Amino acid sequence: MRVKYFSDTDTALMEFTDKEISETRELSENIYVDIDQDGNVASITIEHAKANAGLWEFSYQETPRQDSKIPEQGAVR
Repeated sequence: MRVKYFSDTDTALMEFTDKEISETRELSENIYVDIDQDGNVASITIEHAKANAGLWEFSYQETPRQDSKIPEQGAVR
């Protein structure tokens, strides 16, 4: 995933894949979603990003995967 910010136009672009875009859907006047040929989201464009998405700061955090094991009977968590 790549996030690009274009300060001259206040536009944020989040790219999830390099696959060719087959369709662009307008979610609102300033938010567009690009769809690949398999129907997956390839990228999202947010125009006027500071106003529309609160893009004053961007951070990324990967959270650890939750253990899906069920505790043994009588075990205490």
